[in-house]
Parts: sequence; C-alpha cells; structure tokens
Amino acid sequence: MSQLPRRQQNRLDREKRILDAALVTFAALGYSGTTMDAVAAEARLTKPTLYSYFPSKESLFQAMMLGKRDRMLDVFEHPSPDGMVQDLYTFAWDYADTVMRPDLLSLARLIIGEVQRFPEIGRAYQASGPDHLLRGIMRYLEERREAGQLAFDEAELAAQDLWGLILSAPRTQALYMPDSPPDRAALARYIHNGLRVFLKAYSAAAKADIEKLNALISAQPQQVGHDA
Repeated sequence: MSQLPRRQQNRLDREKRILDAALVTFAALGYSGTTMDAVAAEARLTKPTLYSYFPSKESLFQAMMLGKRDRMLDVFEHPSPDGMVQDLYTFAWDYADTVMRPDLLSLARLIIGEVQRFPEIGRAYQASGPDHLLRGIMRYLEERREAGQLAFDEAELAAQDLWGLILSAPRTQALYMPDSPPDRAALARYIHNGLRVFLKAYSAAAKADIEKLNALISAQPQQVGHDA
C-alpha cells in the first residue's frame, strides 16, 4: 500500500487532532458553551488554522459526529468474507464500543439538555449522527435482502429494530445513571440476545444463522472481557 504524500498525511493528522479536540470540548462545555477559540486551544492550533479546516462551529460539530458514525459503518461498507452474521456481530460491538464511550455519553447528555433552548443542535445531531448511521444500516440490510438473506417490508423499521434490540436498554441506563454504567458482561447479554431476536425475525434462514451466531459467540468469549 502506497503512502500518502507528506503534506496530505499532515493535513489528515491535523484534521483528526481537531476532531478529537472538538469532542473533548463539546463534551465538557456543551454545544452552546463551546467556542472555536476553545477548540483551537484544546487542539494546540491557531484559530486561523482551525478555520482553514472548518469554517464554523456547526460544520465542525457535524464533521465530528459523522466521523464517529462512519467508523461504525465500516464493516457494512467492507463486508466480511465470513458472511452476514459476522458483519452483524462486528457492527454490534463497534456500535457499543463507540456510543458507550464516556465522552460520547457526556456529549449526548449535554445535547439532550440543550435542545429545548437550541433546537438547531438537536437537528444537527440527528442529521449527522443517528440519521446518517441509520441510512448506512438500511443500505446494508437492503443489499442482504436482495441477496435473499433477509426478508422485511421496510428497511427503516428493520434497521431501527437492529440497533434498538442490541443496545437501547443499556445505553439508556448509561445516559441517566452515569455512576453505574453496564459492564462488559451486561453489554454482551443484550447484544447477543438482540442479534438472536433480529435474526429470528428477519433472517431467511433463521435457524442456521442463529447457529452461526452462537458458534461465533462461543468462539470469541474474549469479547466480553475487553474494556469499552
């Protein structure tokens, strides 16, 4: 694999640095409290340099949220040769490992607290976060339906069921009880059960796919012991 030109790599590295600094700042100060000055200081860059990458706080916020969601969708953009069950299993844990991060949970709490006064924050978060992720899941599920592996009438409902089944309950607990987040074993319990229910409802070969999932879970017990 050829390396990127140094200038291009430096730009990508600086952009990542800015987005990481933005997450820290937004999570600590909230959307309304965050300024471009604060992000520049956190990233250890000048304000003009920051503006050369992102012209506004709104564009920076959206880029930050899209980057997190794109990483969760990577498995759907590049499916595993091991098949659909492996893809769903990988996505479930990538999703959990992202949205259950303390900094992203803090950001979500702050957004929830601010949307009444600043509705545009909620719209920006929804568009660049959940809606973007939902579209990616829908595309993958529709491809699997075309391949005869899944059966459903509405891709949106099937996609909502997928992420709702695997993580809705533990994420809600973590959002409102930050002092007692679910541990890895609890996450595994919800994720594995959610995937079984999803396959039972939507797989064209439910019994065989659930057997594949159970074999995958049994072969990878170390997943439960990893830190989020």
